[in-house]
Amino acid sequence: MNHALLLPILIPLFAAAAIVALPPRAKRLQRALNALAIVALLPVAALLMAHAAQGDIATYALGAWPAPFGIVLQLDRLGALMLLLTAVLAVCCLIGTSSADARRGRYFRALFQFELMGLNGAFLAGDLFNLFVFFELLLIASYALLLHGGGARRVRNGLHYLLMNLVGSSFFLIALGVLYGITGTLNMADMGERLALLPTGTLPLAQFAGITLMLVFGLKAAVFPMSMWLPQAYRSAIGPVAALFAIMTKVGIYAMLRCDALVFGAAGGVLDAFMHHWAWWLAIATIVFGALGALAVSSLKTTTGYLVLVSVGLLIAAATQQTPLAWSALLYYLISTTLCTGALFLLADTLEPEAAAAPHAADTEHIEPGSLEALDDANVAAISPESDAAAVARLARQRAAQAVASVASVQAEQTVQAADTAQPAPTARAYAPWPSNVAGLLYLIAAVGAAGLPPLSGFLGKAMVLSATPIGAAAVLWPAVLLSSLLSIVALSRTGTRLLWAEPAARAQAHATTSAPRGSNAKLAACALLLGCVAAITLDAGALRHYLNATATQLLDREAYVHAILPAPSAVPGPAPELAPPSAPSSAPASAAQGS
Repeated sequence: MNHALLLPILIPLFAAAAIVALPPRAKRLQRALNALAIVALLPVAALLMAHAAQGDIATYALGAWPAPFGIVLQLDRLGALMLLLTAVLAVCCLIGTSSADARRGRYFRALFQFELMGLNGAFLAGDLFNLFVFFELLLIASYALLLHGGGARRVRNGLHYLLMNLVGSSFFLIALGVLYGITGTLNMADMGERLALLPTGTLPLAQFAGITLMLVFGLKAAVFPMSMWLPQAYRSAIGPVAALFAIMTKVGIYAMLRCDALVFGAAGGVLDAFMHHWAWWLAIATIVFGALGALAVSSLKTTTGYLVLVSVGLLIAAATQQTPLAWSALLYYLISTTLCTGALFLLADTLEPEAAAAPHAADTEHIEPGSLEALDDANVAAISPESDAAAVARLARQRAAQAVASVASVQAEQTVQAADTAQPAPTARAYAPWPSNVAGLLYLIAAVGAAGLPPLSGFLGKAMVLSATPIGAAAVLWPAVLLSSLLSIVALSRTGTRLLWAEPAARAQAHATTSAPRGSNAKLAACALLLGCVAAITLDAGALRHYLNATATQLLDREAYVHAILPAPSAVPGPAPELAPPSAPSSAPASAAQGS
């Protein structure tokens, strides 16, 4: 069973390599490999979760090097839960990705697989350095996915995203260097043991490194004031990519929980002051900032991006409590908000289609957008008068397609920018005419879940977090949550009214001039699947909460991790046991030690 821990990493790795190695013309084979790899992750994650539900912590030492000297993967209840959530979200993103979405740029499917590899590796990493490596892998892939489709807006927002995360990665390495210098190890279980034995004079240095590490995770999770990049970056991504990004901020939350419990919790609560004061107030500020931001914009993707910030603030506020009850509520709300915001991102592509969503002239020729940019005057000069007339005609069509695509890209950027800067009149906007009834129902369910209204899981998650908060902290958290919920309801109601309840004249005009975006059926089906998962965790909240209670209890049980990951002291060869028969060979004690 331990060998199965490699599958969530190896499946996307080999799938991405195979997709890149295939010739560009093998589109069907690339799609088949991509779909097969993503779907295969779902039963693997379910199998690992069933194994973790038994309460055992599985480990896999790469190269048979034991911890803390080698690379160790670990699987517990929390890691298995995150793997399954990632697999469900990836399958829904696969369903919601149309061929037109994939053709906007090169290597989309390979980059998607590398993103999954980074996410799964981060949830399985047993040491801080490999956590850093998988962090960087998923960030590099996410940067390329963010730029997928091109355009000045994507490049500008992607640059901000890249710079912020480069700064965070630099401080990540600094914190790792300090921790390695004072402990001599990077394995999380072993580092926690050594931090507990540090002299008093060295604890301030460990505290500095720990706070730096938590701030880096806060940057990855987009906590205020390091959250300015997220709404615009998520708005720039296409729907399936933005839906997958819904779990990226949760990787920062996961890393905070893992390090606080396994590393710094052993050192007498070296980060308790930071978590209960600084991180707490940063969480409250993130909730308020996200709610105000959602009220200030009008496009659905940007509004959803700010709702992600609201959820991040509430999750970090629960993490600062450092109790099993609060962390159990945190995990329930994490699942709910990831599914709801992912569904809203997918809906945004149907309700607010860009101009590029209409069929491009380039699509009719089945050529990559990157190949259009390569057509310059040198290509024209290379065609002699004696050349085949068909080749000349094809080149002319490609040049015309490039011009049409450029104009469409500029119009799309102007349309999306105008959505956030002004409130257009109903008759001045082309509302998505199809299929309004299904899209409206899905939007209503997703909005109720994202805003935290009863009876869906968003309300249950917020109620669990609030009930797990002590009275003194609840006096601050309750008003923040109520205010953010009210502002979220206003923002989502306004956006839904604008998108789904247009004036009859405007709707009739839109029906006459606008066709349904390509892939609308698939995106609505993916959104419905995500919201079906939301309904499932709402109806079966009791059983899920039982699993999450056990998850939080296991996460705070450091001794279980030390026993499962680090070699037992009895492995050191010692004298022969007294009960050994006189005729036993002299090598028996060593063999027994090796067996133990």
